[in-house]
Order: sequence, then C-alpha cells, then structure tokens
Amino acid sequence: MVLEATMICIDNSEWMRNGDYPPTRFQAMAEAVNLVCGAKTQSHPENTVGVLTMAGKHVRVLVTPTSDLGKILACMHGLEISGEINLTSGIQVAQLALKHRQNKKQQQRIIVFAGSHIKCDKKTLEAIGKKLKKNNVALDIVDFGEEDDGKPEKLEALLAAVNSNDNSHIVHVPPGPNALSDVLISSPIFTGDGEGGSGFAAAAAAGAAAAAAAAAGGGSGFEFGVDPNLDPELALALRVSMEEERARQEAAAKRAAEEAASKAMNEGQEQASSSRDVSMAEPSASAGTGTVGKGPDLMDDETALLEQALAMSMDNAGATQSSTVSTADTQMMEASPEDQDLAFALQMSVQENAKASSEKAEMSKVLGDQGFVSSILASLPGVDPNDPSVKDLLATLQTENEEKKGEEKPKEGDK
Repeated sequence: MVLEATMICIDNSEWMRNGDYPPTRFQAMAEAVNLVCGAKTQSHPENTVGVLTMAGKHVRVLVTPTSDLGKILACMHGLEISGEINLTSGIQVAQLALKHRQNKKQQQRIIVFAGSHIKCDKKTLEAIGKKLKKNNVALDIVDFGEEDDGKPEKLEALLAAVNSNDNSHIVHVPPGPNALSDVLISSPIFTGDGEGGSGFAAAAAAGAAAAAAAAAGGGSGFEFGVDPNLDPELALALRVSMEEERARQEAAAKRAAEEAASKAMNEGQEQASSSRDVSMAEPSASAGTGTVGKGPDLMDDETALLEQALAMSMDNAGATQSSTVSTADTQMMEASPEDQDLAFALQMSVQENAKASSEKAEMSKVLGDQGFVSSILASLPGVDPNDPSVKDLLATLQTENEEKKGEEKPKEGDK
C-alpha cells in the first residue's frame, strides 16, 4: 500500500452539461470522482484526498487533503457549472495544496479530469509538467469529452514532461454506453502496481465505490449503511457508538424514574407529617386550657400551705409536728404532682424547725441547772469553778434563761 496525498481537479465548465456520457458529463465525472476518493481512502488509513474546481471565475479549493470520506463526497453536491476550464492554474493550485500537507511522508499525486477544450499551448503545459517532476508530484489524467483542437496531444505532452519511472498515467475515454467509472476501474490509474501507479487493486476500488454510493444516499441492506466486509473498523465503531447511545438513554430514563419516585415519596411523607402535627396540636390546645383554669387553685393551695407552715412554727414542737404531718399528707394526696413536691419541701422545713426548737429548749434546760453546769466545769481540766469570770458567765446564762421563761408564760396563757 502506498501512502499518498491526492488532489483531484474537476472540470465544472459549461461543456460538462453535454449528455454524451450518461446521464451527463458532469454526473459521470462525479461518479468517477467518488470512486477514486473511496478507493484512495480505503487503500491506506492515512491517505488523504482533496478536491478543487478548475472552471468558473477562478480556481476554488472545495476541500483540502483529508481522510474524511463523507466530507469529500459532500463537497460535490450543489456545484455550479459555469465558465471555461483553466488547466494550468488548477494544477498549480493543486501542487501548492499538496506542498502544505500535514504528513510530509505522503507521496504527492494530482488527478485531472479534463472534459472540455484546453486553450493553453503545449509549451506551457510542458513547463508545468517539468515543475511537477522536479517536486516529485505524480500526475494522472482522465481525458474525456472534446477531442478537437489537439487536446489529446497537449495532454500527452504534459504527461511526458511529468512522468518519472512510469508514476504517471493518462486514460482516454471515448463517448459510449459504458459509464466513466467502469472504464477507470480497468485503467492503469487503478491497476498500476508499486511505484508505477496508484498502488491499489480494482477490487478495493469497487468496494470503495459501493461505500461512496451508500454515503451519497444510495440504499444498502447493511447495518448503519456500511458493509462490515469492506470496512470492519467503521462498522464496529458505528455499532459501539450506537450501543453507547442506547445505554446513555436507558440510564437517563432510569434516573428520571428514580427522581420521580423519590419526589412522590417525599410529598407523601410531608403530607403525613402535616396531618400528624395537626392532630397533636388539638390535644395540646385543650391541655393548655385546662392548665390555665387550674392556675388560681394552685395559687390558693400554695398560700394555704405557707400560712399553715407559719402557724405550725409558732405551736408546740410535738403537737405541731403531728398535725403538720397529717395535714401535709392529706394535701399531698389531694394535690397534683407539682403540689406534692412543694408540700413535701414545706413538711421537711417544718420538721427541721421543730427539731431545732426542741434542741434549743433542751439546751436551755441544761444550762438552767446551776449544779449540773458547775459539776461539768469542775470536771474540765484547767477550769476553776470559783473563777469570777466563770461565775459571771453562769450568772448571765441563768438570767437569760429566766427571761425566756418569763416570755413563754404569757404566750401559753394567751393560747
């Protein structure tokens, strides 16, 4: 397989409207161009092909050398047929496009489709041919259509100037029932081997023509419109791409279904929570109303308990303690849990006060016994009962005790 960069120069002059090559010269040439492009790209994966027009107002490059067959075939649609062919300018522009190819290891080749009159002289064409030969550019010429004005001789002179080691060819296709592409398949442009031609077989060209026809809109029975026997890599890539797209769509549908289910579940939970909040709010409101109604009763109970505690603190320790315990127990049984705690705290406070009062009374009785205090002081080491200071202290205690007894007697009489 030969690694090549090819520029195809097509004739889109007014002469291409003639119908001597079915269906027209231009349509026959377009089919042949599709055949060549498909065969070139099939022969080597790194081959590139570009297309330019030689007629009209000026030479126009439709597509620079590329390996994208679809891009190459698409540029042939909607071409305008006008003017006359400018062969010399077309070849020079094609050489310039090949000079700026990306892969410098590619061999350079120009394929010219000439289907109309050529006005330039033989010497000019020979000079161009020598320049192509100097730059190692091969040239293939497809001569069809007009044969007057010495057109075949001019093209033969151009081929002789550019040919090097039989790397260039010319094919003269006379008018007839055969398609232009069928004639080219058996020509040296396709069947040449090694350095003598394009370096690919006719079978590859026929397969490329079928792929080109499918890409151009022709029907085919193969999946994705590609024959896997001719291009297994392309068929596999298309199949993998389709599987990836199908998996992506399935994942998107599954994700959408999960999001819808999650949204529905969240809405159900919110509705259940709102109904539960409403049902809980009604008992709370009624409970709050009952509590407010009991507020004065609680205040009255607390006031009564406080007054009772004050009264008990003024009474005798024993009697007061028993009545307080019984009253507090009764109140604790009738009151609510909060009232029971308050009553229990008051009961404990009363008991502590009664105990302190009894202890103080007993201490006063002990200190009032002069003989008992004197015996205790005499038993203490280092203490002299006859000491004037000790006697004064005892006298002071006795006096205070007598004063307290005098104060308690009127209270008992009042009671």
